[in-house]
Amino acid sequence: MKRLSVGILCFATLAWAVPEPVQAANGIIERACRSSGRSAATPQMCRCIESVARDSLTRSDRKKAAKFFRDPHMAQEVRQSDRRSDERFWKRYRAFGERAQMTCG
Repeated sequence: MKRLSVGILCFATLAWAVPEPVQAANGIIERACRSSGRSAATPQMCRCIESVARDSLTRSDRKKAAKFFRDPHMAQEVRQSDRRSDERFWKRYRAFGERAQMTCG
């Protein structure tokens, strides 16, 4: 009985400490994509875009890019900005978009 209790306790501790794969896969880009209301924003498409984003953009870049789903005009403002940081971001974002289009369709 003692051995069974210790086994259950160990399993419960590991189950609590290790996040579920589904939770880990839901990134900020995927959530923004799914909530965008666009017909092309299927769960598979949004997961694919998130995967490409994780390989192409920093966490900070992904946060900024996720805002474009809610406010597309913000993307235009960043693209036309004279700030050097926006220019560097836009180059990374454009490369991400090209990769996502090639990878995800």
